[in-house]
Amino acid sequence: MAPSDIQNRYIRQTCLPLVGDQGQAALTQAHVVVIGAGGLGCAVLPYLAASGIGTITIVDPDTVSVSNLHRQVLFTESDIDKPKVECVSAILKQQNSACHLSTNYNALTPENVDEICQAADIVMDCADNFAVTYILSDYCAAQNISLVSASVLGFEGYVGAFCANAPSVRAVFPDLPQRAQNCSTAGVLGPVVGVIGTLQCQMALNILLNVEPSPMGQMVSVNLQKFSQQSFRFDSAPEPDDAIKLSFIGKPSIVDNDWVVDLRTSLYDNVSVEGKVSQVQITSLADFKANAPSPRGEKRAVIVCRTGLTAWQAARHLQTYWQGKIVLAALGESEL
Repeated sequence: MAPSDIQNRYIRQTCLPLVGDQGQAALTQAHVVVIGAGGLGCAVLPYLAASGIGTITIVDPDTVSVSNLHRQVLFTESDIDKPKVECVSAILKQQNSACHLSTNYNALTPENVDEICQAADIVMDCADNFAVTYILSDYCAAQNISLVSASVLGFEGYVGAFCANAPSVRAVFPDLPQRAQNCSTAGVLGPVVGVIGTLQCQMALNILLNVEPSPMGQMVSVNLQKFSQQSFRFDSAPEPDDAIKLSFIGKPSIVDNDWVVDLRTSLYDNVSVEGKVSQVQITSLADFKANAPSPRGEKRAVIVCRTGLTAWQAARHLQTYWQGKIVLAALGESEL
């Protein structure tokens, strides 16, 4: 592409005083890591590429399914069963050949978060997953990286800018809800995902362009049933005490000496528990609360569930009568 074509490509945004040639240069030099190529990612990614972001890393472990198509509008019926990262990358390459794209067809875990995010200027949390959000928040807070996180359900959603020079996700959400649903159980309208995703992208661009007032430390929530919007700042939100903080680990970090409780009782119906973890207690959340088990000695407690929510609830109960080290593992359907 000729220099004049490049200049013409971005002329409608460089003519903005808050962008200009200097701002465009900042976008061209930026590296944005996008975790999740689903509904939010499908809204975020094309606008990032179109704006001239120099390097985009796309991370997602899933393939396209027919139930994705109503809201993940980058995909077509011909993409079903193909990796989302490959489909999205092919589209973005056609959209902006100057954008350097890399893909990672894996789930984000505590073990690979550094490899994936260490070179990022901004991390975009588009996974809409409890465990992923807290893993990213802990990492970005420690590495002083801006994290723009969003979540959508039904007609509502929110987007916020965390970490770096702002409080972390834990400061705003120190605990998970007692009950939670996701798009699979509660449903979501496609345009709602698009609205939140484009807000998320705009928030990231404002950060990269140093637009004032900065969106760092700000959250915006939108209700598209009522067509209402709220915004608040959380600059002074205190970080939770490390003594009660519940962190996530991945399956490779579970060791034989850990005291492991797996709350996914249905996963082990007629299945024997084998592997490097020699002792695993399989129980429901209700039985865990009723029986109040705890590790012996100095063992670390590892509480496992599918998404992190049930494990979080069990861990909070354990903290009421045991003061040892507790970590969580959100392992989906993966057996120990």
